[in-house]
Amino acid sequence: MAVTAHPSRLRVNSPDYAIALAVVVLVVLGCIAVYSSSFALGILEFGDPNYFVFRQVFFAVVGSVAMFALMKSDYRQLRVISPLLMLAAILGLVAVLLPGIGYARNGASRWISVGGPVPPLQPSEFAKLALIIYVSAWLAGRGEHVKAFWTGFFPFVVLVGLVAGLVMLEPDLGTTIVIVLTTMTLVFVAGASLTHLMAFLGIGGVVATLLIFSGQYRVDRIFAFISAEQDPSGRGFQTLQLLIALGSGGLSGLGLGASRQKFFYVPGAHTDGIFAIIGEELGFIGAVVVMILFAVLLVRGFRVVVRARDDFGSLLAVGIVSWIGYQTLINIGGITRTLPLTGIPLPFLSYGGSALMSMLAGVGILLSVSRYGVDVKGIVKKLKPADGSETIVRTTRKTTRKAPGKPRPEAAPRGKTTTPAWPQRKGAH
Repeated sequence: MAVTAHPSRLRVNSPDYAIALAVVVLVVLGCIAVYSSSFALGILEFGDPNYFVFRQVFFAVVGSVAMFALMKSDYRQLRVISPLLMLAAILGLVAVLLPGIGYARNGASRWISVGGPVPPLQPSEFAKLALIIYVSAWLAGRGEHVKAFWTGFFPFVVLVGLVAGLVMLEPDLGTTIVIVLTTMTLVFVAGASLTHLMAFLGIGGVVATLLIFSGQYRVDRIFAFISAEQDPSGRGFQTLQLLIALGSGGLSGLGLGASRQKFFYVPGAHTDGIFAIIGEELGFIGAVVVMILFAVLLVRGFRVVVRARDDFGSLLAVGIVSWIGYQTLINIGGITRTLPLTGIPLPFLSYGGSALMSMLAGVGILLSVSRYGVDVKGIVKKLKPADGSETIVRTTRKTTRKAPGKPRPEAAPRGKTTTPAWPQRKGAH
């Protein structure tokens, strides 16, 4: 993080409309895909084919309002309230573990029931965004101290370990992996010691291995990834059905709404398996279009990172783009059997109100960073010479061309006049 601009001089520009357009298209496509993949389940369980899509549209509207509000606001205000956001996220993660507050489903307690017509909320999805904001603010304020172990890296490990531990108690290994990868990317970009990072990755790998073999369903997913064909009607059923759905679409697909695998062959067809249904109905072409939209979002997001003029904005953009990128990679990797299945949703497309709202809020912050991309009076660069002293050098975008020939005379100080020193002729007294 070598470039810093004075916050009061950041000029407000237009947001990155390519990011906004890609996200809008993905959300609209997601609502259509959720309806197509869930209407049979809605009829079976609730007697309403629109049960899931109505909720998805509701959360899409709420998330879009949050995205627009955050885009219009100054992202630097989040730095002030980041401790409160982090505290609220930790309290939410603790609340899901309390009897009477947490809402259990399929053997996992990941939701808080708010009552009424509003579906249960998942605090771990909001904790991802809160952690990105807090860690970005913390790293931006640490400077060179982030390279030290006790004053920089150790507090970071404690915080991330606390959040990851609470998420694992739900349990939710997929979300834990996304949290660790995203925060590790943040601390790497901020300039942490590579030795510390490698040690943390090594320890994290050992812990992840122990966690995988401590739960039978996690062992089943590893088995399904390695040799699903040995148990096609048992542990390998979901993996094989996802591949059948994805491959049945061919080049152009069976047609929108014409999926056969959504009729209770693919578990979670409207959640983490939605990419397979899109591939079945829209074919290879539709799947590629979805991946292109994500590619546009990520490339333009990294453009925001490069153009950001303060450390907090750069780190915020890195965290949000990494979050979206890792979650997309893990989900599509599980569907295509490139990676083991983890059960995390595909951003903007899978059914899930908490995930959709938190993602749209994150995009709103990213768009806010894109609006403050130019320093009006110049950029301040901090240069550190060999003697350890700090030199401040200011550069500007505007350059003045100097006409060739004689150099300009030095300007006279204000309030004083100068008279030209005329050459004296020989013999003058």
